[in-house]
Amino acid sequence: MSDNHNEGKKFLDSVHQYFDHAAKYSKLDPGILAQIKACNSVYKVSFPVEIDGKIEVIEGIRVQHSHHKLPSKGGIRFSMQVDEDEVKALASLMTFKCAVVDVPFGGAKGGVKINPRTSSVKTLEKVTRRYAAELIKKNLIGPGIDVPAPDYGTGSREMAWIADTYQAFKYGEISALGCVTGKPVGQGGIRGRAEATGLGIYFGIREALKDSELMEGRGLHGSTMEGKRIIVQGLGNVGYHASFFCQQDGAIITGIAEREGGIYNQNGIDVQEAFKHRSETGSILNFKDCENVANSLELLERECDILLPAALENQIHEGNAANIKAKIIAEGANGPVTREAEEVLLQKNIVILPDLYLNAGGVTVSYFEWLKNLSNVRFGRMGKRAEEASYKKLVDAIETSSGKTMTATERALLTQGSDEINLVRSGLEDTMINAYHEIRSVMKKQSIPDMRTAAFLTAIEKIGVSYESLGIFP
Repeated sequence: MSDNHNEGKKFLDSVHQYFDHAAKYSKLDPGILAQIKACNSVYKVSFPVEIDGKIEVIEGIRVQHSHHKLPSKGGIRFSMQVDEDEVKALASLMTFKCAVVDVPFGGAKGGVKINPRTSSVKTLEKVTRRYAAELIKKNLIGPGIDVPAPDYGTGSREMAWIADTYQAFKYGEISALGCVTGKPVGQGGIRGRAEATGLGIYFGIREALKDSELMEGRGLHGSTMEGKRIIVQGLGNVGYHASFFCQQDGAIITGIAEREGGIYNQNGIDVQEAFKHRSETGSILNFKDCENVANSLELLERECDILLPAALENQIHEGNAANIKAKIIAEGANGPVTREAEEVLLQKNIVILPDLYLNAGGVTVSYFEWLKNLSNVRFGRMGKRAEEASYKKLVDAIETSSGKTMTATERALLTQGSDEINLVRSGLEDTMINAYHEIRSVMKKQSIPDMRTAAFLTAIEKIGVSYESLGIFP
């Protein structure tokens, strides 16, 4: 059995254990709980693709975990390590993640066994389009059926190929662009999608720091991000944006861990500069004024206020959990902490902000993109000028009654209407704040000691209500 299969199985077992633990607090019928836990459908496919004159067989998979709400939703990862158990675990997490942040989707996940780093763009396009065609043939993709998104190894380019393939098959379908999210803005994407997961993580951490009851006895005085020391693992899209927004709000990024090694500077690292350095040199190492750390996993064990694992699953395990010195672990990645590690961390009084809440910003903004595609109009397009006109009247009235005139800058600031990016960020902030307080109130009401169990329970109860009101067909 391959090492990766073991990792995938471990991850799926972990998700199931978390589920079972939370389900003990629920009064739902055991049959409904069993249905909520199970993956509804798994589709595996092998298809031939011609690469450099040779025929190669590519494996793909799509797991739809829950149909309690449609469409189902979840990313597609391109990796040689794609494994059925891992994809099932990620699809399950998507179901609970959507429920936690009140996004009306079921969970799904997909994967294709291909190395995006060593494949040509031409090959990637062929494989992506063929995978999309296989899903279309089986009615496993569509704006009302299942809506994929980018994940590890894919991005807006692949999503545009999928959307184009879908439109070719479903010519003239008015909502066709809603078959996938994470598209480029010019192809029906939404402004603010790229940074959505990272920005959501920032909102979640900020909300936790304000929570004086939760922070009590953990040495995190002050309810702001100012001066908090953060070590981040993974400077991809999620890790980069999360640390960038935290840094903008006064946090100090002391360490960055990547696959080639890590860097550390207790006085702080400029995340933008470090990202640029890595893009230019191909490595995070040898960044100015930083200590190189050959084994980047050692960075996870250094002193910091917040540890932000934003790479892959199973990074904090029973082998290193006892050495973690952070006061908060903010799960940017999916499943970075194993079940065994979590028990150790909770005994050490470490707060864990769980993945199914904390990194749900991506699916939240995907939901906004889907709504935009169904309505076929950009957010803010109809209301922005009307808002500005009424704000101007208000400012004029204030100036008239006070006899004072505002500067042009003040005036512009006060009379600005909301455009798409403002609305997306406002919706994301509201979602993350509401979900945080919902989880905390479940913790208090049911006397649950940790946030993950409370988040799972919140999700289970909401999905249970859906099943109970839908009834069981036939």
